[in-house]
Amino acid sequence: MKLFTLMLGIALAFTSLNAAAYQKSLKQKGLKVELVSEKPLTPGMNHIKVKLFKSSKPLQNAKVALKIFMPAMPGMPYMEAKAKAKPVGDGTYEASFNAAMGGTWQVHIFVTTEEGKKYRFKTSFNL
Repeated sequence: MKLFTLMLGIALAFTSLNAAAYQKSLKQKGLKVELVSEKPLTPGMNHIKVKLFKSSKPLQNAKVALKIFMPAMPGMPYMEAKAKAKPVGDGTYEASFNAAMGGTWQVHIFVTTEEGKKYRFKTSFNL
């Protein structure tokens, strides 16, 4: 029994090492977008991966841009960060952005395929 418990603990430890700190999936008109960050998103600089899938296959050669913003509120101005994601292979694109402070940030992901088809995905995250 002790050996089983030890093996289960080791398996769970390796599983958690491969888990992303932030992950979100979005779908639209046959295109799936996964946002993944290996570290928790925090105020300041963040690094995020955008994975694109069309019909369950990685989508290559797309143009990917992100607009991360916080609307103006009483006593606080509108804040925005823009980033162009760079392809790193296998349908994965990477970008860095600066979230100036904690709170709810809106995210718009703009994808343009090789064929010129345009998509816009919307989501948000809390810091």
